[in-house]
Amino acid sequence: MMNTNIKTLGELKKSGYKPVSVKEEIRRNLIKKLKEKESTFPGIIGYEDTVIPDTERALLSRHNILFLGLRGQAKTRMARQMTDLLDEYIPVVEGSEVNDDPFHPLSRYAKDLIAEKGDQTPITWLHSSARYGEKLATPDVSVADLVGDIDPIKAANLKLSYADERVIHFGIIPRSNRGIFVINELPDLQARIQVSLFNILQEGDIQIRGFKVRMPLDILFIFTANPEDYTNRGSIVTPLKDRIESQIITHYPKTIENSLLITEQEADIHEEQQAKVQIADMVKRLIEQVSFEARSSEYVDKKSGVSARLTIAAYENAVSAGERRAIINKEKETQVRIADLQAIIPAITGKIELVYEGEQEGPLQVAHNLLDKAIRTLFAIYFPNPDSFKKKKAGAPAENPYRSVIQWFDKGNSVQLLQDISDKQYDATLSKVEGLKDLIKARFPKANSKEALLLMEFVLHGLSSYSLISKKVVENETRFSDLLGTMMNFSLGGESEEPEEE
Repeated sequence: MMNTNIKTLGELKKSGYKPVSVKEEIRRNLIKKLKEKESTFPGIIGYEDTVIPDTERALLSRHNILFLGLRGQAKTRMARQMTDLLDEYIPVVEGSEVNDDPFHPLSRYAKDLIAEKGDQTPITWLHSSARYGEKLATPDVSVADLVGDIDPIKAANLKLSYADERVIHFGIIPRSNRGIFVINELPDLQARIQVSLFNILQEGDIQIRGFKVRMPLDILFIFTANPEDYTNRGSIVTPLKDRIESQIITHYPKTIENSLLITEQEADIHEEQQAKVQIADMVKRLIEQVSFEARSSEYVDKKSGVSARLTIAAYENAVSAGERRAIINKEKETQVRIADLQAIIPAITGKIELVYEGEQEGPLQVAHNLLDKAIRTLFAIYFPNPDSFKKKKAGAPAENPYRSVIQWFDKGNSVQLLQDISDKQYDATLSKVEGLKDLIKARFPKANSKEALLLMEFVLHGLSSYSLISKKVVENETRFSDLLGTMMNFSLGGESEEPEEE
């Protein structure tokens, strides 16, 4: 570790400091972490066997990197974490705009200062957090933003002609010299701007309004791109693509377990909510399953992807739904119910891109369908699949565990679960369904009273998702009734109570 008390070039020389390139520095620190079995990208879940090893290999090879993947796949987060692989401090010439290395100055300013003061040249120390530059590519980004431009005010103040190199105002890339520079959504950058990047990468010079300044910048470039961008908005010019040595494909979590870990890590749950609202593992899995259903849905544009932000926002909304109800009913604590998941609909509708068929259905209906499919998928994991009891097979048919519940609804009974009913009313409403409590006791004998109630409600939602009873969501109410009676009422021209799910 360097002594940051060193203040002059002469002192730096005596210390034995030897500068290395930023890629060499990252390589050295990465090797150290790998040897000590430290996590190189902490908090990045699900990439342990894919993206992280690819990235480590690219960094060991001292490559510039392109992360290619759909939205919400931690591309930018991976890039930002690379600052942890930099040395904590490096020495720079004091006052330099481009973080000049005292031993190998690039700018005219630093060269002139060292020529004038020699070993008395003042040195300052730059922290790793200040060695990171990032730019979101948009069509209006200019060469001046990235590379630089002539500054007429500087020329006037210093009484210099525009032909003097000192009148250049450097852009964000030269100012990121000896650090990491990230360009997000690279295809959105106009082709002519991409060409200016190629010049920096390939030739080691920057060109500004006729100037051709030889500045072999020392930068690790990280680019991110969405495959959709190649067709919808732009493309990466071939010479630039050719210069980016490693292209790494990112992906969404492949398992519900990884998805759960990501959501719990990223969700911003208030301390008051944590104390007041419990959320069962089953409900968490339902929320995650929604995103998995969306990624395979015929209504959702697969090229656009379904971000992990969907489940994070949905999780926060579900907890807030429980908190709001507890506040209204003056309850000290509560749990998130299945009906509370109606509150996650706003988190779904804004985060899925629909294909034409999805647009015809409408985002609200698609979101409801995704939630119902998630319930259907998970129900068959926690309970016997209702489809297995629909058709009698050869031999003695298995006893249908749902018969008494369905028969109770067939008698014309119904259940109305208001969104904001108290826990006591919630218990009373579910307990009146004959056979429901017995079903849970037989299937989950160790469940406590709260878990049992949640499972009882889950059975009703599950049976409706398999079209064995009817479910209708009306504003702040979820109503369960018999399927046949509902259909008959609808066909006879009575009150329209068409099942929400098909």
